[in-house]
Amino acid sequence: MATQASDSKYEQLADGVLRGVGGAENVASVTHCATRLRFALKDKAKADKAAVEATRGVIAVVEAGGQFQVVVGNTVGRVYEALAAKPGVTVGAGGGQGGLLAKAIDLVTSIFTPFLWVLAATGLLKALLAVGVRIAPDFAATTTYAILFAAGDAVFQFLPVLLAVTAAKKFRANQFTAIAIAGALIYSATIAVLPGADGTTVTLQAFAGAGGQITFLGIPVVMISYLSAVIPTILAVYAQSHLERGLDRVLPEALRNFLTPLVVIAVIVPLTFLLIGPVADWVGRGLSGGVGGLWSLSPAIGGAILGGLWQVFVIFGVHWGFVPVMVQDLATQGHSVLTGPLFAAVLAQAAACFAVFLKTRNRELKEVAGPASISGFLAGITEPGIYGVTLRLKKPFVYGVIGGAVGGAIAAAGGSAAEGFVLPGAITITSTLNIGNFTLQLVGTGLAMAIAFSLTFVLGFTDLPAAAPAADEDAVDPVRVGEVPSEAVAVGAPVAGQAVPLAAVPDQVFSSGKMGAGLAVVPAEGRAHAPVAGTVLAAMPHAYGIRTDSGLEVLVHIGIDTVRLDGAHFTPRVAQGERVEAGQLLAEFDIEGIKAAGYNPITVMLVTNPGNYSVVVPEAIEDVREGDPVLDLTALTAEPATR
Repeated sequence: MATQASDSKYEQLADGVLRGVGGAENVASVTHCATRLRFALKDKAKADKAAVEATRGVIAVVEAGGQFQVVVGNTVGRVYEALAAKPGVTVGAGGGQGGLLAKAIDLVTSIFTPFLWVLAATGLLKALLAVGVRIAPDFAATTTYAILFAAGDAVFQFLPVLLAVTAAKKFRANQFTAIAIAGALIYSATIAVLPGADGTTVTLQAFAGAGGQITFLGIPVVMISYLSAVIPTILAVYAQSHLERGLDRVLPEALRNFLTPLVVIAVIVPLTFLLIGPVADWVGRGLSGGVGGLWSLSPAIGGAILGGLWQVFVIFGVHWGFVPVMVQDLATQGHSVLTGPLFAAVLAQAAACFAVFLKTRNRELKEVAGPASISGFLAGITEPGIYGVTLRLKKPFVYGVIGGAVGGAIAAAGGSAAEGFVLPGAITITSTLNIGNFTLQLVGTGLAMAIAFSLTFVLGFTDLPAAAPAADEDAVDPVRVGEVPSEAVAVGAPVAGQAVPLAAVPDQVFSSGKMGAGLAVVPAEGRAHAPVAGTVLAAMPHAYGIRTDSGLEVLVHIGIDTVRLDGAHFTPRVAQGERVEAGQLLAEFDIEGIKAAGYNPITVMLVTNPGNYSVVVPEAIEDVREGDPVLDLTALTAEPATR
């Protein structure tokens, strides 16, 4: 039963997202990465971003790289499976949309995403083995270590085979022919076929390495290592796809099935050895050399840039552009200096997220921040924390960037780098044990976490209004047991206009009363005032929270979903932490501008934390002026004890 319920949850999420993007007929293709569904849409105007974000289980929606990206977190694989089962949905990568950068990102994500977790898992296995060798050095000489190391290293060494499968799918080429081509490339470095100088049989690569001259039909071959080769494999499969389509057009159907792969393999394998491989290797080494050049000028500056901006790259999806360079470095030198600063970048965001978890008074935000911080710490997956917590609150994200920059600079200054392809996290940091100064890596990462946590916790952030517990439907008397009514307090209308009950507000969160008791006003003029005297807890362009001296908390929220306007049509007149008096102007807003942008300007006032008060909404309230009493708050005092 539990499995059925879980499946139903993913089905419902997939259905909601599919409706929001305009239905299956509007989906050109859909893929996924570690935490996101990545849609290529036929008509972006048909997608309802607000509806998708409102779907239960969706963390955020990002439009970047020519894609409509839906962040759902670690369960993305299950949701993707549910989507793939929907009639009319085209799974797998499409042709990519947007400019050159967008297409490049689409290409990399399409090829690497399907086996990303396998790379991460085997990288973690190698990291754990490194810890084992540090604890017991003799372990490295055992056959047990050799078997486990083979399990962790084989996928990377034979990476061209995996790339052949996914690249063939991306380029719509024959996957088995692509595997045969990749196998031939790996064969040159693994199977002995030529007599060496001492008479023993050696591989093509070993023969060339010993000074032997390799030619094909008299043309000299520049032999490179094709183990772990990334760019040569992708380009070879790309060339294969075009040759296959050309042959399919000219070959008779009766001969096509066996002649096409025969010609393709006989042409593409030599062409790769002669041209594609050497050129691709030169390009890859050039990219790697460019990174190395930056690091040689100043590792600290390079580390600060990458450590500080890595999560910004993640937001826009351009971090995938670094993957081929990292893999190329791993293939040529066994490590990539690009990976060293990433641990500070990732764990700083996780620390900021954890600080929000401890500090926020919003229960729903706390429920997101807790699991998100754990995901960031242990698995190196920060998207749930970024979109659900730190970026949402802005300041914690900035604090994480600062911590990542400082920590990344320190780690890079020590020459730290991971030996395998790992997702940076607290567990996989052991992959940096043998490269560079591991102590500086720990210091840098620890300092990054401390900075992000401390700045978030001490300097704080504009918290989301705390939601009051839902009222007990069976409760009749708002007065709590053991307490009797005392003095009454009147709360004024924040704006002039027509008062309506919360049930009439076109937003389920407000209309359900889960955030607190109150009412709404359809504004007649664009001026919002403080309904009570107190301290401004939150001051956003569209929403203001005020706490009275007695602990009462009142929220004034102008419009529905107007947070999406990013402050447009609003002019705040108070700041967070400021003391305000009842009736003082909080903000001015353009009613017609808000409507023209497609949003409802109805203004909601809620008592989010009644404290020692019961809340009564008077009946028969219609037209109100700013400051008219619209809520009656009755202070409660403890009933005298019976002697």
